[in-house]
Amino acid sequence: MAVRLFVGNLSYATTEADLRSHFGSVAPPSQIVLPVDRETGRPRGFAFVEYQERAHAEKAIQQFNGQVFNGRPLAVSEARAREDRGPGGPRPGGGFAPRPPSSFGAPRPFDPAAAPAAPRSRNFGPDAKPQRGFGAKGKKGKETERPRGPIPTKVTGRSFTLDDADATDDALPDIDDIATSKPHEDDDKDE
Repeated sequence: MAVRLFVGNLSYATTEADLRSHFGSVAPPSQIVLPVDRETGRPRGFAFVEYQERAHAEKAIQQFNGQVFNGRPLAVSEARAREDRGPGGPRPGGGFAPRPPSSFGAPRPFDPAAAPAAPRSRNFGPDAKPQRGFGAKGKKGKETERPRGPIPTKVTGRSFTLDDADATDDALPDIDDIATSKPHEDDDKDE
């Protein structure tokens, strides 16, 4: 019966050929799997080495566990099936577990219970109406309220509106605007 070994703490530069030659010193492995990250495509830092005989697998564990390979000490142990490990807790070599021997290399069946839940909607109701300026309900309160309608004056006791300004026919005095007026010729002759 074939025995699968878990090899953890691998350098990311390690290739399948490196593992085959290193573990081949005990006996030729029947299968080597070096999982890669789906998004980046680089190795994930662990591998599985399978031997046909248990004696070869136990010898490889004795010989390579703790031995430095490509600058890192290896963690070599017999791979366990998912059911044998308890839920939660750290997994050797990363966040994913090895597949059972019967499905090695085959796609995993879809399990709806294991699928992540859809994000919940966070609807807090309709949007608030935009506020324009500081009104009666503004931040500063009554200080910034604008008067509506006629403005009472305390001097005369009479209220004035904009219509009252048109009722007065007082002519405005003629004001000389320096910016738009033409220079007088009389001023130039004095010099």
